[in-house]
Amino acid sequence: MPSPFARSSLGMVCRTLLLLSTAIVLNGCEGTLFAGLNATNRRAGIDAQRSVVFDATHGLKLDIYRPASSTHAPLVVFFYGGSWVRGERSWYRFVGTALAAHGVVTVIPDYRKYPHVNMDGFMQDAARAVAWARGHAQELGAAPGDIFIMGHSAGGQIGALLTTDPSWLAPYGLRPDELAGFIGLAGCYDFMPIPANEKDMLGMFGRDAASQARAQPVRFVRGAEPPMLLLQGLADHEVEPSNARSLAYALQAQHEDVTLRLYPGISHNALVFALSRPFRAEAPTLNDVLRFIHDHPLAAAP
Repeated sequence: MPSPFARSSLGMVCRTLLLLSTAIVLNGCEGTLFAGLNATNRRAGIDAQRSVVFDATHGLKLDIYRPASSTHAPLVVFFYGGSWVRGERSWYRFVGTALAAHGVVTVIPDYRKYPHVNMDGFMQDAARAVAWARGHAQELGAAPGDIFIMGHSAGGQIGALLTTDPSWLAPYGLRPDELAGFIGLAGCYDFMPIPANEKDMLGMFGRDAASQARAQPVRFVRGAEPPMLLLQGLADHEVEPSNARSLAYALQAQHEDVTLRLYPGISHNALVFALSRPFRAEAPTLNDVLRFIHDHPLAAAP
């Protein structure tokens, strides 16, 4: 049987990305992978604004991707992963362009990372970014009532905690149930107890049970959450699928609106890479995300 990469420019792109993925494993060069990935996702008709300051005190910026003629569009605030210790918003341009190409304004913010801050620091940054997005929604061509939070991996934990523990958004006069929804991609929602050899996680979340419980979105489910879409690959060896199942069960117990999608054979990074054009066929991530956004508008709510 001939190689599936043998024909077409797409085959060349996939081979290139496969080599870049190998470079990550061998050299830890994540920036190289994402540069190659983003090079395959250039889109016309998208207005991109980069390095917009939303927190001058801490030097935090965000990137905005929107349809060139958007009005009253839904808006997604996307938090990237990286084990709470690494990652850059510029790496995830493919997420912004994928969503903006389908009519969704997308904001990808910075957040401070460990060891510079612990959980309180990056959660405060995330809450501030959501408040900024809501306050600027209309000028971005979005509807203030149609704001979704979305995150992958560590970013999924951040987003889920914003939408379950009301204390983070409260300083900005916001409640989780005022958001249109949460979209979690392989998020960390229920990961206690933290193993003794996970030094970074113990440093950012604490060593005692009470401190660690503050980091668990599943512990805060109380029946006042926005609708949630939880996507999880069953071949994920970085974040156990039990995290998504646990949060889904907690929400179901409170009769909340939750959709759990489990993708057989999909790994941790493949789940988010499926938002990019070269990997679109690997998993229905984009279709499921867009369907959820379409089915959960809040703009017309009183």
